Amino acid sequence: MEGLVRELTPAYRVAIYQQRGLTPSTTAGPYTVERHVADLFAVLDELSWPVAYVVGHSWGGYLMLAAAARAGDRLLAGLGVDTIGVIGDGGISEFENALQARMPEHSRQRADELDRDAMGGEGTEAEAIESFQLAWPAYFANPANAPPMPEVRMSVRGYSGTLDSMEAGRADLASQLPTVQVPINLIYGAMSPIPASASTNLTDHMPLTIATAIPDAGHYPWMERPGMVKDALDRLVAGALSAEGSRLPPSR
Repeated sequence: MEGLVRELTPAYRVAIYQQRGLTPSTTAGPYTVERHVADLFAVLDELSWPVAYVVGHSWGGYLMLAAAARAGDRLLAGLGVDTIGVIGDGGISEFENALQARMPEHSRQRADELDRDAMGGEGTEAEAIESFQLAWPAYFANPANAPPMPEVRMSVRGYSGTLDSMEAGRADLASQLPTVQVPINLIYGAMSPIPASASTNLTDHMPLTIATAIPDAGHYPWMERPGMVKDALDRLVAGALSAEGSRLPPSR
């Protein structure tokens, strides 16, 4: 996420944190959506930030929506970046099919084997990272020109537990979306393996939500279209300030 942080600073004061599952955060569970949302607010409390603009990418977008639904008074506004959706299966089936279609056959078979182990909680961190490496180019608009994958760490228990919790709670979260009263902007890569519907379907369920495609971008738009995420956040902040200026502190 370092590239995204560089894009947003110094225009914004940015706080990031390691989700539970990997040091220096706790490696203990539970790895549930509820616990992740509580962790987000614990970070804000530690920083003495009563409210914040929350940006979430991929499953972080799902967690941002859960935070907005359950404690919206802590969010000034939310920005989802190529988020996993909430309506139906959240676009997961289309995402998996699109990702596999972009991968060479040998890579696809090996990644399937590794993912089955990971979702069963049996895979190792090295195997999870190997699976991610095999799929990495397929996340981009042009897989042949994908940038090198950065160094990553992965918690197999955190990965499988969080996805299980998201799936189990998706219908309940969907039922809460109409109660969200903070501005939500969703941007998505027009050529991401995650379908556009994962974002666009949400606009019918939350009153202050818009979804916008980023042309020629996949799942990591700040890598392929630098500046586009900051532009989206600028628009979100400007709209939030215009609508509720007396409530919002200076953001810059």
